[in-house]
Amino acid sequence: MEALKKRLAKLLLEKSYIEREVTLTSGKKSNYYFDCKPTALHPEGSYLIGKLFFEMLSENVDGVAGMTLGGDPLVTAVTVVSHIEGRPLPGLIVRKKPKGHGTQNYVEGLKNFKPGQRVVVLEDVITTGGSVLLACQRLKEANLEVDQIFCILDREEGGKKNIEEKGIKLHSIFTRDELFKLAD
Repeated sequence: MEALKKRLAKLLLEKSYIEREVTLTSGKKSNYYFDCKPTALHPEGSYLIGKLFFEMLSENVDGVAGMTLGGDPLVTAVTVVSHIEGRPLPGLIVRKKPKGHGTQNYVEGLKNFKPGQRVVVLEDVITTGGSVLLACQRLKEANLEVDQIFCILDREEGGKKNIEEKGIKLHSIFTRDELFKLAD
């Protein structure tokens, strides 16, 4: 697994790291940004993310979910890898707002789940945890159990504390420092 993490670290720095002042989703200013979508949408990046997340999942998980748009390729990667690995796990996509037409659902893919099933929420980057906690709330409103979040990168800026105060555990593939060390 260490070789997979090392390769993913290199891809993330090559395709997803931006060093300039940006405003994050949380409203905070930062002098760097990780846009994980280019890596998650890259063939090798998608496989590495899916494989690493899949290996982190325990046997008593019934599926994975993610907040659209950043979570879409993460969920897809894990569901595909899970099928290949012989332990198929369905996925869910959580919307920030319901569709304005059709079923007007916040959560897509619910027909693949039963009430009370256990779901791990996937996120690309955690700063404060606000967006991913909204996804967890929507999933709980849909009668699913959520007690874990997996992210690619924990920026270590308070998100883990905010998430764990809600009784949810956060597991990351990398912290920022780990990512830079592995990519060398």
